[in-house]
Amino acid sequence: MEPMLSRFGGILDISTLTPHGASLLWKPELIWLNAISDALTAGAFFATAFVLGFFVWRRRDVMFKGVFWAFATFAAVGGVTRLLSILTLWVPAYGIEGLAKGFLALISVGVAAALLLMLPRILVLPTRFQLRQAYAQLEEEVRQRRSAEAMVQRFQEIEANESQVRQAQKMEAIGQLTGGVAHDFNNILTVITGTIEILDEAVKDRPQLAQITRLIGAAAARGADLTQHLLAFSRRQPLQPRSIDVNALVIDAARLLRPTLGEQIEIESMLAHDSAPALIDPSQLSTAILNLALNARDAMPNGGKLTLETRNVVLDENYAGMNSEVSPGSYVMIAVSDSGEGIPASLLEKVFEPFFTTKDVGKGSGLGLSMVYGFVKQSNGHVKIYSEEGHGTTVKLYLPQAAGGAPTLAADSGISGIEHGDESILIVEDDALVREYVVTQISGLGYQTQAASNAAEALVIIDGSQRIDLLFTDVIIPGGMNGRQLAIEALTRRQGLKILYTSGYTENAIVHHGRLDAGVLLLPKPYLRSDLARMIRTALAS
Repeated sequence: MEPMLSRFGGILDISTLTPHGASLLWKPELIWLNAISDALTAGAFFATAFVLGFFVWRRRDVMFKGVFWAFATFAAVGGVTRLLSILTLWVPAYGIEGLAKGFLALISVGVAAALLLMLPRILVLPTRFQLRQAYAQLEEEVRQRRSAEAMVQRFQEIEANESQVRQAQKMEAIGQLTGGVAHDFNNILTVITGTIEILDEAVKDRPQLAQITRLIGAAAARGADLTQHLLAFSRRQPLQPRSIDVNALVIDAARLLRPTLGEQIEIESMLAHDSAPALIDPSQLSTAILNLALNARDAMPNGGKLTLETRNVVLDENYAGMNSEVSPGSYVMIAVSDSGEGIPASLLEKVFEPFFTTKDVGKGSGLGLSMVYGFVKQSNGHVKIYSEEGHGTTVKLYLPQAAGGAPTLAADSGISGIEHGDESILIVEDDALVREYVVTQISGLGYQTQAASNAAEALVIIDGSQRIDLLFTDVIIPGGMNGRQLAIEALTRRQGLKILYTSGYTENAIVHHGRLDAGVLLLPKPYLRSDLARMIRTALAS
């Protein structure tokens, strides 16, 4: 047999060595017992090495990774020595077997030393019971953290709701104040507006005085417009809602806006083909869209795009939960968007307050958005504003859907022109200045007049024998009986008596849920002589 080259550099002649099987006297039972036992042991060593190596390879974050690899190598070399033991049963390859055992011995010493060095760290490793306790403590901490986060979220929701309530209360208080101011101011404007008409007729042949009266009239008209905005914000204006085709109204509004906004602003309409009719006062809605469009124009001094959009929407319980003043249900949405400068987030809560404006002095009264807010709220709707600085603003009006019937855009009807008559009219007005003016105006139209300052005086006249064809009464009068109650009592005493109301603003006497009662005729203050004449004839003809 050829000599084998030893790893130690010498020549090992195995021809003189005896296989291990000879020491077992070549007994088959002993030979195969050793061979099978060593084979099974080698298989176990190799399986152990594979499992340890695969575990460390897949679990890259495992602790003591080097020790695991050492154990895997130790097991693999141990398996090799067992295979060599099987070989030496028939072949005396003791040199190779010795080298394998020597290498195994070195690995064994290294593994043992590593274990001794790791012993202090191993002893402090947590037991299964300790791990179970740690997991339980961790779960408790997680539960407490989630509970704390839920509590913080509830606090935030409560704070947001309180903020909405405070804002609503503030807006309500401002509304009551502005409504009262508008009521008194309308009484004053009624006299100013009417006397300017009389003065204008008297100075027609004197151009300088005529020009002055026109200036005064224009100022009075501007004051009347401001009071109407205040009444809209305070929700004191009488509305006449009806089923309206919002698409047709928006198209008409866009047609009117084109010359107003100028050529530098593009108007785009995005109208839903299936838009439902809205139950709304069309004239007030047109005014609201106009105010929003003018605000958008001012936000785009260098031009831009104004977008008018309609869509059917459903505001669900979740949305109503985040907006306490909203009732869940189906609405018709009208959105007015611009590509302008946008509104800072810190100012968004203030934009609906009356007289609040970011425009320069003299460039806006600050009543446009407040009018829109009050009108939509009074109509049982909802208004929401979205804005981002540098990207524009969107105001969305959510209007109640009509229950049914064909949508219409009603035009003003009635008797036009200044008509006279000879009927007898009872005027009930608590403001002496307004009462004197009204008596003068109605008498100038040819009617017979009687006047009272409260309900008690009016009932005394009604119980008298003089002819009365029409009761013209203010809604809010002193004496414990308002205009509506006076009218009811008057009708019980004089059947067929015609009724015409007037008011600077209306509460719940003739307006319920923001709407005029059926069959009620109202002449809002301030009014012109032509309006007074027309409504008197309309009331007498009703």
